[in-house]
Amino acid sequence: MIERVGIKFNKDSNTYFFDANGIELKKGNVCIVDSERCLDIGTVVQNITTVEDKNTTYSKVIRVATEEDIKTAEKNNKKESEAYITCSKKIADRDLNMKLVAVRYIFDGTKIIFYFTAEGRIDFRELVKDMAHHFKARIELHQIGVRDEAKVFGGYSWCGRDLCCGAFLKEFNPVTIKMAKEQNLILTPSKISGVCGRLMCCLGYEHKNYAATRRCVPREGSRVKVGDSQGVIIEINIVKEQVRVKFSDDRIAWIPISEFTKGAACKCQN
Repeated sequence: MIERVGIKFNKDSNTYFFDANGIELKKGNVCIVDSERCLDIGTVVQNITTVEDKNTTYSKVIRVATEEDIKTAEKNNKKESEAYITCSKKIADRDLNMKLVAVRYIFDGTKIIFYFTAEGRIDFRELVKDMAHHFKARIELHQIGVRDEAKVFGGYSWCGRDLCCGAFLKEFNPVTIKMAKEQNLILTPSKISGVCGRLMCCLGYEHKNYAATRRCVPREGSRVKVGDSQGVIIEINIVKEQVRVKFSDDRIAWIPISEFTKGAACKCQN
């Protein structure tokens, strides 16, 4: 049995699990952990849970962070800003087609991670050598997507609320244009794209409901019989749960979708 605890290294990172190592920890505690051959500092976001996992090896929590540890972390934060400027200049000097997004100093200073975006693959081997020589530390460059970039910088979406990716999304799920079509949204890029330039994550939130409801009613253009009258479905409104029918006598009326699911009042004509 292992007592593990969930830790984040910054507000935008994923949650990683560590062996609590017999230390009493709770949400909000800042602690020092043994991570990938170096010491790092993180915040507890999930309380200790006991698991039986013989196939996974967890790195250990070393200690609850001291005041000195907190001061060291604050110094590292200042170094990150300096490293960002230095790296940006070296990228420009080498004319590399990449955009630096963020920098993260590992707590013990033995490793610095640089996050960047780029259109394709970048040969940054010489840049890494130059940076390692300058900072006297192990350098890692991680290429991230534009959605990750938006998550790092944060901001507001068209709805006026904080970006979902920066507020609560833990992972990015695929979003397709089909989701927008099934919600009868205007397929103008500026209307359905987020600040990252990709389709808005919220398009996927209710997609299952839209898809399930659409399976219960005939498609637009289908001939239907409502009572004794025949007509054609010209519009489907999933939100209002209604379909718009144009009858043979040119009458147009909204019919509840529930009438189609009952199968009694309304019938589809093949």
